[in-house]
Order: sequence, then C-alpha cells, then structure tokens
Amino acid sequence: MGYPLFGVAHLLSVAITLFFVVILARWIMGPGAAKRARILRGIPLFMVGLEVFKDLFLVSVGRFGIGYLPLHICSIGIFVFLLREAGSRRRPLWQWVRDVFGEIAFILIMPASFTALIFADWTVYYPVLNFMNIYSYIWHGLLILYPVVLWLTGEVSPSIRHVHCVLLFLCVVVPPIYAFDKHFGCNYFFVNWPVPGSPLSWLSSFMGNPGYLVGYALLTLAVILLMYLGVWAAGKCIFGDRSSDTKPVSL
Repeated sequence: MGYPLFGVAHLLSVAITLFFVVILARWIMGPGAAKRARILRGIPLFMVGLEVFKDLFLVSVGRFGIGYLPLHICSIGIFVFLLREAGSRRRPLWQWVRDVFGEIAFILIMPASFTALIFADWTVYYPVLNFMNIYSYIWHGLLILYPVVLWLTGEVSPSIRHVHCVLLFLCVVVPPIYAFDKHFGCNYFFVNWPVPGSPLSWLSSFMGNPGYLVGYALLTLAVILLMYLGVWAAGKCIFGDRSSDTKPVSL
C-alpha cells in the first residue's frame, strides 16, 4: 500500500512540499501589511476547511475512526493558529495572546511539522497519489508556512524569556492526550508507542517502552532550546537589532 521512508517518492514529496512553502512565503510577503494580514488570517480558516473536507471524505469511504481526530501535535497546530488570529492588536491582553500563540507556533508547531515530514508515519499506509497522502504533505507544509512567515515579517519575535509559555502549553496539553491514548488505545503525540524509523524508535531500542518517554521529553526540550538558539543566531545575522527595524526580510 505505501512506499519506503527516505525512498525516492518520500524525499521528492518532501522537497516539493518545502519548495511550495518557499514560493508561497515569497508571495505572502510581497503585498502590503494589510493584505498580508488577511492572507495570514485566511490560512487557519483554509486549514479548518481542509480538515472538515478530510473528515467528510473519510466518512464517505467508510474509513473515519477515532485515530483521525485532530489530536496530534501537528493537528493541534490549527487551534494554535486560530487562537493567534483571534487576538486583537487593540487590546493589550489579546495582543499578549497573539504573541504567545505565535511563539508556540514557531518554536513548537513548526519544527514538529518539519520532523513529521522527514519521519512521515503515513508512508506505510497510503500510495503516493492517495488523497490522504497528498493531504498530509499539504497540511504539514501549511503548518510550516504560517509560522515561518510570521517570523520573517516580524509578527513574531521569539525570545528564550518566553520559554515558560511553550513549556506550560505542553504541560496543559500532553496529560489529557496521554490519558485519552491510554483509554482508547490511540497514539496521539506518539506517547503510546514510537513511530518506526524515527528518533523515538531509536530511543525505545535502549530505553524501552514507556522508558522512551523520558528521552522523548528531553529531546523535545532540546529542540525547543535549539530553536531559540537558532532564532537568536539568525536574528543577529539577518535582522540585526530587530527592536529598531521590524521590516520583513526578503527571501
């Protein structure tokens, strides 16, 4: 049914997805600020429509089940995007909401989605031209596109001083997902068993299950810290002092 992870079809699919992410990012950054804000607001709404269409499709072919709920970290990204867009610039509290969820989108959702593309777990289930396969690449591409544009345009300026917000988000979201997985035998957030061929599978090979969850938590923390380090380094090289210059960078 599927195709090999890191095979030609997989690597080509990842390359095409990232190519369109770059093209769309260039296009979104071209218009003025007002038009760009409308486009960014439309991305989460488009993703909601895409998710509903996917569910209706699965229902129509008799394949919808509890394993297709939007409870993976890459699916929860849509709620993060929506909450970010719900914030208002005119109210300090809602501006804070925009900033927090924008940072979560970039520091957490974006690298998780990129990792999902590299270690795609859907390649074993669907042929290359299957709807669910194509949908998965489009979905994860959008999860990368939105936060990247926010960062490149200066809408989000991640800082290690806000790392507690990202960690608090995980502390709020992960426990109920874990309980749900244990009760229904699902694997959202990959906390019940590791994906074959992924770093979690490597951790499980010598830490066991559920021992790999400790390594999983440490790996997640390491990625978050590396993201902040990368943002700081890129800010120095590309943006300079962003506090005095909030112009979008040219791709």
